[in-house]
Amino acid sequence: MGFGVAHLFQFLPIRAILLVVQGAVTCRRSIDVFGAAIGKQRYVAIMMTGPEVAELLKLKPLPDEGGLWAQTWLDEAGSGIYFLMQEGDFSALHRLTGPELWHHYGGAPVQMLLLDPDTESHSLFVLGDDLLAGQRPFYGVGPGVWMGARTMGEWSLVGTTMAPPYHSDGFELGSSEDLAKRFPSAAALIPSFTRAEAANHD
Repeated sequence: MGFGVAHLFQFLPIRAILLVVQGAVTCRRSIDVFGAAIGKQRYVAIMMTGPEVAELLKLKPLPDEGGLWAQTWLDEAGSGIYFLMQEGDFSALHRLTGPELWHHYGGAPVQMLLLDPDTESHSLFVLGDDLLAGQRPFYGVGPGVWMGARTMGEWSLVGTTMAPPYHSDGFELGSSEDLAKRFPSAAALIPSFTRAEAANHD
């Protein structure tokens, strides 16, 4: 035998029914207000410019690799940074002796070019928050893998984390000529992720 909400209301005094309805309306209004607040915050974040983000987070130019950065964490166990790429700038192809974890924080999605020396192959990955479009907010780059990245819009804010912490001795900047020879399948992409002043590496 079915027993729905309408049957329940038959046994409640009118005052109790009014309280139930009033509570539901209040709850819905609270949800709408909360959702509007979230939407407004997201709208403000989207409308910020790259220079405004850089000023707010006190970012500074990153030599050789490009982009703007600031240290967010550093101890004997690991390190983390903010990293901002703006239109016309990019993270030049480089490799590290340890793994580096990338996280998308805001702005446009990021296109990453990855060159794997073990398989001599390349891949493209889109770091972002549009999950339905196939983007993902996290990517881990293994030791020795060449990586380069650029914003797909006006600006992108990401973070990177390393454990053990980053050390300059473990950083190597790639050159377009050398990498194109080693990864011919990516020869057309590599110039967009390298800088002319990069030194040659064997």
